[in-house]
Amino acid sequence: MQQALDGQTLTLPAGFAIAVYAEQLPGVRLMALGPEGDVYATLTEAGRVVRLRDSDHNGGADSVAVVADGLNLPHGLAFRGDTLYVAENHRVVRFDRPGVNPTVVVANLPSDGGHFTRTILFSRDHLFVSVGSSCNLCDEQDPRRAAVVRYDLDGSGERLFATGLRNSVGLTLHPETGEIWATNNDRDNLGDNVPPDRVNVLREGGFYGWPFCYLPNQPNPEYQRTSGRCAEAIGPAVTLPAHTAPLGLRFYTGQMFPPEYRGDVLIALHGSWNRTVPIGYEVVRVDMENGRPVGEPQPFVSGWLESRRMAIGGVAGRGWGRPVDALVLEDGSLLISDDEGGRIYRVTHGG
Repeated sequence: MQQALDGQTLTLPAGFAIAVYAEQLPGVRLMALGPEGDVYATLTEAGRVVRLRDSDHNGGADSVAVVADGLNLPHGLAFRGDTLYVAENHRVVRFDRPGVNPTVVVANLPSDGGHFTRTILFSRDHLFVSVGSSCNLCDEQDPRRAAVVRYDLDGSGERLFATGLRNSVGLTLHPETGEIWATNNDRDNLGDNVPPDRVNVLREGGFYGWPFCYLPNQPNPEYQRTSGRCAEAIGPAVTLPAHTAPLGLRFYTGQMFPPEYRGDVLIALHGSWNRTVPIGYEVVRVDMENGRPVGEPQPFVSGWLESRRMAIGGVAGRGWGRPVDALVLEDGSLLISDDEGGRIYRVTHGG
């Protein structure tokens, strides 16, 4: 079904509705649910973390407070107990209380070159940090690049957990298996349709191909002579069209959506920036059974591209919204952040 929103049109499955939860949040990126039920989000380019509170429980934030400012490209954030952790470009810090000076947990992350975002995730025993590659395709000098790095909870014990990940912006735990699921944005400059983007299930010590190959036994042309490593590369759990740019992902653990949605994974596709015809700019759903994907990804919320499609010399124009992250609230509704429109949307079902 289609729903009009400020002169634009978004498309959702029957029975679902979408509304603006918060706006005037320039460049809003990743989100986390605080222990008190408030929503926390990073405004990466502004160097801020904000807290959004829905005091009257009407489905929209009625206050936005800055809880951390002056940070260096803050991106990933997570709570462990009552403590907020934030991944800056060069380090991970924690805030024992909002507004106070942070304590450094992990220092000296690689911070030069491209892919400046850092994402963090806690398991019961460890802290994980995703660091993207410094380039489109190259031999990295720092092994922590194009990898997910594992730390003890206090930031010590640095160890490579998974490698060959060009840029895994989204990290989440499977609610039943405890596995780490990660999105991955693959390389450019092989045309519109190659290579596919993906979602991986990360294994300790696992190698996922970059820069040598983009799929198992599918070497990049620049690395034909060293393509032997492609035989050991681990393939994706979910394959996505090239250049859709998957960022945040979340398993649906709420009760508001119909039963068939429970346990499914929702993926925010930020959208292409250099494809002949743009693609992505939507949130897709992957059906899960027994902890594994079934079938192809299906549109869940789309229209951020289509409803402002403009033919300029035969090429469609960029969309009016770019999904970044998804977050399940305590009532079972779903938030979607949009750094292009500076908004957070709330998706509900059945009134």
